[in-house]
Amino acid sequence: MARHSAIRLTAGLLTIALATALAAAPAVPACAQEATPALDAAHVVTASGDHLYRLEVASTPADKERGLMFRRYMPADRGMLFTFAKPRVVQFWMHDTYIPLDMLFVGADGRIVSIARDAQPMSDAIVSSGVETAAVIEINAGQAQAIGAAVGDRVTDEVAFKR
Repeated sequence: MARHSAIRLTAGLLTIALATALAAAPAVPACAQEATPALDAAHVVTASGDHLYRLEVASTPADKERGLMFRRYMPADRGMLFTFAKPRVVQFWMHDTYIPLDMLFVGADGRIVSIARDAQPMSDAIVSSGVETAAVIEINAGQAQAIGAAVGDRVTDEVAFKR
């Protein structure tokens, strides 16, 4: 009986010590937290209407390399925009990307030139635009079908297409 009381007392003291240590732990400084990225408004105009997306702009080489890797969730009206200085055939992969994606490949004139639907998460398979592309918009898988996106549809975006 005394042994059980000692175990309960030890467990209770450990619980108190852990709670005290957690309460005293410093908060993560604001500078160490990931900044909320600025979002760009893009409209994908299809036969079914004008569909607004808020896009993170992958503006640096590191942003472009990381893309949407390691994300577990993205709201339905969000996505990521990749732009290129000169139109070219581009290739993407889904390595370390947990969210299935649709990719809208957009020409320099702001028209969709190719669509990759339902790119599989965590895959190293190459997803190619197949044609010269000035920008790529990644959105949640199923969004392209839901809005009726098709080659030839127009994308308006102040960063990529209003230079």
